[in-house]
Amino acid sequence: MTAPKRAARRPRAPKPHPNVARIPEIVGRLDAAYGIPEWRPHRDPTSELVLTILSQNTNDANSGRAFVRLLEAFPTWDAVADAPLPELIAAIQPGGLAPTKAPRIQAALRDVRERAGGGYDLSFLAELPLEDARAWLRELHGVGPKTAACVLMFALGRPAMPVDTHVFRVAQRLALIPERAGRAAMTPEKAHELLEGAVAPEDFYAFHIGLIKHGRRVCAAQHPRCTDCVLRDLCPSVDKFTPNASRANSRRPAVPQRTKTRSLRG
Repeated sequence: MTAPKRAARRPRAPKPHPNVARIPEIVGRLDAAYGIPEWRPHRDPTSELVLTILSQNTNDANSGRAFVRLLEAFPTWDAVADAPLPELIAAIQPGGLAPTKAPRIQAALRDVRERAGGGYDLSFLAELPLEDARAWLRELHGVGPKTAACVLMFALGRPAMPVDTHVFRVAQRLALIPERAGRAAMTPEKAHELLEGAVAPEDFYAFHIGLIKHGRRVCAAQHPRCTDCVLRDLCPSVDKFTPNASRANSRRPAVPQRTKTRSLRG
């Protein structure tokens, strides 16, 4: 009689870095450095959906120009959804990757039209339970976790965490998310759930905006300015970029009292 095989051990989840517990302090320092951001609605949910698709793999200036040109060329969302594809591609060319984004926008708009009763009003998502609203958006063609979170946060004021390249880079350098998810490398898509679980919902907006500003101004992809970083003494990556510099003289600004801003809805 052979002995039963032992079940394979599941790999243990990595222990969170101490910085995860310091997220409120990190948000406070970024508030002090860049100002406390106050949430204001950007635009209606369908416009936010289209603009977010346009913003993929480009900067805000280019995606903004593409969005303006789209609205100038097509007076309604029906016109965008049903436009000849070459005309839509030409209209959004300034945003880059137009041959990819144009059919993606049309597919998403057609889904919205079909599932929202023939129109494009997505305001009802504000009244759904958060996870139901997220699931509704994720079922649209080409809508991933970042696009869904952008619509929920920026258009509807819901507590969702968009993870773009800046947020992902800075969060990983600060060890707020691990380098790997199991055996695979960590990705921005996988980071959404981890960061939403680590950051207090009332801080989602400030965390998101603060990390974007920090990633653009200081914690750049290629040459981060670690000597100017207000988070330097907390950053486990600083020695990688400034191996001969001491942290002893790092600036540690006082954390301001968080002022109440318009909070995101549940």
